[in-house]
Amino acid sequence: MTELRFDNRVAVITGGGRGLGRAHALLLASRGCRIVVNDPGVSMAGDATEEGPAEALAAEIRAMGGEAVANTDSVATPEGGKAIIDSAMDAFGRIDILIHSAGNVRRGKLTELAYEDFTAVLDVHLKGAYHVVREAFPHMMAQEYGRIVLTSSINGLYGKSDNVTYSMCKAGFMGLSNTAAIEGQKHNVKSNLIVPAAVTRMSEGIDTSQFPPMTPEQIAPMVGWLCHEDCTASGEMYVAMGGRLARAWIAENGGVYLPEWSLEDVAERIEAIRSGGEQLAFPPVPDGQLEHLLYGFGMIRKAAEG
Repeated sequence: MTELRFDNRVAVITGGGRGLGRAHALLLASRGCRIVVNDPGVSMAGDATEEGPAEALAAEIRAMGGEAVANTDSVATPEGGKAIIDSAMDAFGRIDILIHSAGNVRRGKLTELAYEDFTAVLDVHLKGAYHVVREAFPHMMAQEYGRIVLTSSINGLYGKSDNVTYSMCKAGFMGLSNTAAIEGQKHNVKSNLIVPAAVTRMSEGIDTSQFPPMTPEQIAPMVGWLCHEDCTASGEMYVAMGGRLARAWIAENGGVYLPEWSLEDVAERIEAIRSGGEQLAFPPVPDGQLEHLLYGFGMIRKAAEG
C-alpha cells in the first residue's frame, strides 16, 4: 500500500497543542506536512493559564525533523482568525489544510446557563470556525486547492443535556462546512466534518471508567484522509470513535402530498408524514438544497398530472 504523504503541504490546526488537535498535528507532520500549531494555552473553560502547548508541540515536531511554528492567537475574534491564517502565510507562503479543533466548554441547563457562558462557547466554537475559514478560504480558492475539516460532535447531531451551547455550535458546523463545500467544489476546495468521540480534557467531569480505549490517535487517520489530496469527499460527515469509522448524514422520508392541508388532515396522516414514502438523502454537493426542492416539485407535478 502506497504511503499517503503531505510533502510541501501546509496545515493550520486550531486547538492544536493538545487532545485531538495534537494527534492530528503529529500524524500530518510525520507524513511531511508543515504545521501551524494554534493554541493559546487556555483552560477548558477558556480562561488564561501559564501553559504553552503550541510552542511545546511545535518544538517537538521540529525535533522530529519536521517543520512547525506556534501561534497563540484566539479564534474567538476576527482579528485572531486573520492572525492565525497570516501565520501560515508568513511562515510557509500558503495554506492547504485547515483543521478547526479549538474548543471550550461551559456546561449548564437551558434554564440556568449564564449568557456569559453561552457567549464564551459560541465565540470559540462557531464564530471561531467562521473566523478561520473566512480567512483561509480565499487563499485556497486562489490556489485551486484546499482541505477543511471542522470538528463537530455527537452532541451536535443528537443534542445533550447540560451542554446546550456546545451542541448548538457543533450542529451549526454543518451549515458552514456544506457551504464551503458547495462554493469550493469548482476550485478543488473540499470541506467535511469529523464527528469524534475520544477521552480528552473535555471529558473532565464525565465518568469514563467503563469506556473502552478511546484515544485522539484513533481519530487522526480519518482526519488525515479528509485532509489528503486524494480525498474525494466534500460536504460529508464522518464518525470516529474508539476504532469505529462511519459516515453520518441528514435523511428524510418521501412523506405525503396534498394540495391543501387542514390541521385534522395532518393529525389523520401523521404516521405517513413521519415515515411514509421512500428514504431520501440529498448530498450537499453539488446542490442538495436544489435536489430537495426538485423532489417536492416532482410530487406536486405528479399529483397534478393525474
